[in-house]
Amino acid sequence: MLEINDLSISFSSYSFGLRKTETCAIRSLDLTITPGQIMAVVGQSGGGKSLLAHALLGILPRNARVTGGMLFKGEPLTIKRQAALRGRQIALIPQSMTYLNPLVRVGNQVAQAARLGGVPGRESKGAVSRAFTRYRLNQKVISCFPFQLSGGMARRVLTATATVGGAELILADEPTSGLDPASSGETLAHLRELADSGKAVLLITHDIEAALKVADSLTVFCGGVTLEVAAAGDFSSHGVLRHPYTRALWGALPGNDFVGAVPAAMTIAKNGGCPFSCDCPKSDTVCNDMMPELKRLYNGLVRCHYA
Repeated sequence: MLEINDLSISFSSYSFGLRKTETCAIRSLDLTITPGQIMAVVGQSGGGKSLLAHALLGILPRNARVTGGMLFKGEPLTIKRQAALRGRQIALIPQSMTYLNPLVRVGNQVAQAARLGGVPGRESKGAVSRAFTRYRLNQKVISCFPFQLSGGMARRVLTATATVGGAELILADEPTSGLDPASSGETLAHLRELADSGKAVLLITHDIEAALKVADSLTVFCGGVTLEVAAAGDFSSHGVLRHPYTRALWGALPGNDFVGAVPAAMTIAKNGGCPFSCDCPKSDTVCNDMMPELKRLYNGLVRCHYA
């Protein structure tokens, strides 16, 4: 469904004296998702995960420069094709509530998404009603404006908006942020249902434990770089984690006694080699100066000189 090869995203800006500078936010990102699969992209906050979704949809700001390959169903995601697929075959569950238009009733916004996704206009009302029922939203909410919704209700409306049109690839950007455990579990279960129906789901989150409840595989993201791709079962006492950063990230969770050490995004973004080299116990000059190649190891992928 989706294949990303060596994706890099940088932003140009002008400092004092009109000196142009370029900041690289994502470099050497690789990712593959098949129909029926949930691929979770995990890593520390501020690592550039959300930029991936924006790049796939073609909604990055004008000062962004994108290199590498992005294929949807085997065809390149050009700017023209992104505009044609956006909201139709590729849909976003955004992290921010500001994606809802504050001047339009939420029912009308979901209906507009349904029509954009190919639902005939005369059937859009029924599609909206079914979507609201599915996500446990009272039918009275259809006539509400966004400011009248709680945070959890607004997030469920955003999920309904992304899924009502039958998109084949769902980009879920921190869909459980701010939700109570029960609502978070429901949201994750809905994503699993979508995948089981043949959709492909890209779950972007910093919550590894939540991702492991529904994801088939996890792409571990650090400083804008794919460091490891592992099956969900590898994150257990019986599994094998290949990269030191993945082990540190896993060990830093409360349930694992906080034994890991995770670097800050501001530090790793400036590193020219492996983004974890400053904190890795195995790091040497090669790690600082040269980006490792992504290689296959133990039925997974890892980017490490010494894995």
